[in-house]
Amino acid sequence: MSEPLFALEAYDYYLPEDLIARYPAKERHESRLMRLERRSKKIDHHLFKALPTLLQPGDLLVFNDTKVFPARFIGKKPTGGRVEVVLLSYPRETGKGQAETTALVRSSKYVREGQAIRVGPGLEMEFLGQSSNGTRDVRLHYSGHLKEMIEAYGHVPLPPYIKRGDEPEDRTRYQTIYAKKTGSVAAPTAGLHFSREVLRRLTEKGVRTTEITLHVGYGTFAPVRTKDIREHKIHTEWIEVSRDTILSIEGAKREGKRVICIGTTSVRAIEYVFKCHGSDVSYSGPCDLYIYPGFNFKVADGMITNFHLPKSSLLILVAAFAGRDFILSAYKEAIKEGYRFYSYGDSMLIL
Repeated sequence: MSEPLFALEAYDYYLPEDLIARYPAKERHESRLMRLERRSKKIDHHLFKALPTLLQPGDLLVFNDTKVFPARFIGKKPTGGRVEVVLLSYPRETGKGQAETTALVRSSKYVREGQAIRVGPGLEMEFLGQSSNGTRDVRLHYSGHLKEMIEAYGHVPLPPYIKRGDEPEDRTRYQTIYAKKTGSVAAPTAGLHFSREVLRRLTEKGVRTTEITLHVGYGTFAPVRTKDIREHKIHTEWIEVSRDTILSIEGAKREGKRVICIGTTSVRAIEYVFKCHGSDVSYSGPCDLYIYPGFNFKVADGMITNFHLPKSSLLILVAAFAGRDFILSAYKEAIKEGYRFYSYGDSMLIL
């Protein structure tokens, strides 16, 4: 029998449907920011553009510089049937005009192995084997350049709960302004609030920055299904943490300065590297760190994060950092105050 802290039901809450953000704030930094102080249990409310006034000179912010690619495609079978395909990682070129990856596939009838769909002039997708977790291996056949085909026919992979198709604005708004390395099928949403103005003011304040890369997979939306959260198997994602970033973190720690992660992705990446690989070298490879209450945080002193789905591994991670009762009380207050939730919603700063 699960202890109360490890029972999945302990991470549930009720959210009114109208608080799920369907669109981003008009200006990135005009979203709201709830500040939580872990020691005092104090909560106060701000706009995100006030962030520089809430931080201290010497604080080190850790950004995730991954870039979302348009991973959702609509194709047609030779019979005319519609097929929706969401690529789970950026395709790997395997030969001239060919690339392979894995995908989630939705169709009224099962797409047989070897069957191909036409996405558009110059792009077809051939379906290969099926894995035990329900994903499909997909081979892309294309003319010209792979990147151009993906940009031409791919749609922004908005989360299912947004319940609308992507629009032109999503190409920029479902992307951080500092995104560099292509590979994510979901945005590291805590970073969506940063504007050029906020970054400039942070620099003027003396706040320092560094970057990691974690390519966010579709598994970030996968619900936890085990009654005991400790039995959940976390999805694996690709990370890169450079030696320069490790040195920046070590330097901040030596100086007694705070390391503040922008998003749960940055938390997972740096905690994984310092826990599992030490701080002697850079690391590039898979990360399967599952953070739940009882985890010993070695690096993060604070984080900025959005409001997460009930019973999700992301909510469990934040609860491990700030305390389950404190987080759920903060969520209750956010609902009362009309905060906007999930990917395009508002954020919290936990210190």
